[in-house]
Amino acid sequence: MNQIEEIVEQSLLYDFYGELLTENRKRIYEAVVFQDLSLSEVAEQEGITRQGVFDMLKRTNKALAEYERKLGLVEKFSRTKNSLAMIRRFADDIEQGGDTKEDLDQIRKLTEEIEAVL
Repeated sequence: MNQIEEIVEQSLLYDFYGELLTENRKRIYEAVVFQDLSLSEVAEQEGITRQGVFDMLKRTNKALAEYERKLGLVEKFSRTKNSLAMIRRFADDIEQGGDTKEDLDQIRKLTEEIEAVL
């Protein structure tokens, strides 16, 4: 996974599960990940060591990944978002005079998949 994909994944995990973290963990995580502060800067602000900040980030990333493993909300969100994009493409194809029956069948199939996720 490249660095941009990793940042997007971290952001999604935090968006879905960030409220499950302690205020201290949230503050440190946001400072490093979203405010782009260095570990040293955060350590100075928090009155802890650079290693302490690093360990906190590592534990927080592990906790967020564990929440996702157990609950799967980010995966469900991504699948639903992809299905909706495909439905939009099939609808556009119908509008352009494509194979209406086949496109409608695909739309029905995708909506059933979305319903199964919800």
